[in-house]
Amino acid sequence: MKKGVIRPLVICLFSNNDSILVAEGYDSVSKEYYYRPIGGGIEYGELSSDALIREIQEEIKASITNLEYLGTLENIFTYNGEIGHEVVIVYDATIVDTSLYKTSSFDGVEDDGIIFKLYWKPVREFQNGNLQLVPENLLGLIQERMK
Repeated sequence: MKKGVIRPLVICLFSNNDSILVAEGYDSVSKEYYYRPIGGGIEYGELSSDALIREIQEEIKASITNLEYLGTLENIFTYNGEIGHEVVIVYDATIVDTSLYKTSSFDGVEDDGIIFKLYWKPVREFQNGNLQLVPENLLGLIQERMK
């Protein structure tokens, strides 16, 4: 996270029955876990849909289809004691490799080689406050979609 920079991101709400695919994160200052759909940074000159396809290929070595734009969220937040600001473009899509829908968790890899854990988590766990979903207004976007 760079100070004083608004970061353009793209994430995807992969759905599996009543669950969404999220990566688990941890804020070492607040000592809280949080969950975020996967995706990543949009590079200069790159369309958000192309960035999503690239990021999913890099992180979980998977191809995706049926991209559908859901909305854009602006997110100002604190992480590890630092203020961050991002504009997040949200899509829905389908993972071509259907075996990923049949496992409760699997690993992803960041571009710096750091391995992270991905989970299928029920949306109700975020709705009832048991788990924290970020960006902050994403749950509202999901609930609108479920109507």
